[in-house]
Amino acid sequence: MGVRRWEGTKYLRADSEPNWSQRVKEKEGDIISIASKPAISITFTSTILEALELMYSKRVRGLVVVDSSNKLRGTIMATDIVNYLGGGKLYSIVEQRHKRDVFSALRSESVESLMNPTPLYATTSSKLSEVLRIMVLNGIGLVPIILSDGTPYGVVTEHDLVRYLVNKDVNVKVKDVMTTSLVAAFETDSLKRAAQLMSLYGFRRIPVLSSDGSYLVGVVSAMDFISYFGSHEAFEKLSSYDIEDVLSTRVSEIMSKDVATINEDADIAEAASLMNARNTNSLIVVDQNNEVKGIVTERDVLISIALR
Repeated sequence: MGVRRWEGTKYLRADSEPNWSQRVKEKEGDIISIASKPAISITFTSTILEALELMYSKRVRGLVVVDSSNKLRGTIMATDIVNYLGGGKLYSIVEQRHKRDVFSALRSESVESLMNPTPLYATTSSKLSEVLRIMVLNGIGLVPIILSDGTPYGVVTEHDLVRYLVNKDVNVKVKDVMTTSLVAAFETDSLKRAAQLMSLYGFRRIPVLSSDGSYLVGVVSAMDFISYFGSHEAFEKLSSYDIEDVLSTRVSEIMSKDVATINEDADIAEAASLMNARNTNSLIVVDQNNEVKGIVTERDVLISIALR
């Protein structure tokens, strides 16, 4: 039997519950033992720059947004900020409200403008399968865990679940779950172009090819954008306040040249272990000749072990 790929309602029972794998059933338990805690939170009135600085310092790609009473108000992800910083529709805020002034856009705009105000969440009494259901059916990678009064307790990420569920071979090959339709940037592309590709196709990380497209030179991720702006490196070479000045920087300036790869015939358990060791959420997949064949992400691994 081939690997069961998640395709809409294909793996739903009549009661709309996913057909969980035996591995999930064996591991079922309260989610608090898996959750990352405490939740890294920020108030909805905080600035975008403060969110960038917090994500950078804590090395997280998502924050729980709270109100003045420390109750869950929303979530903001690194991909939301990439969208805002030239990648997608949120960039219109920078252009229209801030006239492309990078400092105004980061220091005057609040987190509330970019956050998801209606986040899906779980409680401290939720079971593993409940959180998996939220992630799998909605395609999200971070679920806040809250106490009964609405106060954030922690978060559960795809990384947490993959690490918990994959502790031995799964007997599924990477090539059976990887994405083969790669979206890539060129090393001479601008940061804006890379941000646009990420936002348009919904990727957190894309390969970067040499200028002639003949070989892989790096990988650029949403977290690279967070690091570039959150560390203030983006402001060091500014010749004007125009954000387009920053976004014209070549993607090769912020990409990671240390590319984590895995063979297409490897077991996805090996992929999960390598992602954990390299602290990355995806791997470039290569064949025996070291030619790029695709990309495999933690989401691919999670779905394949949850629904197989």
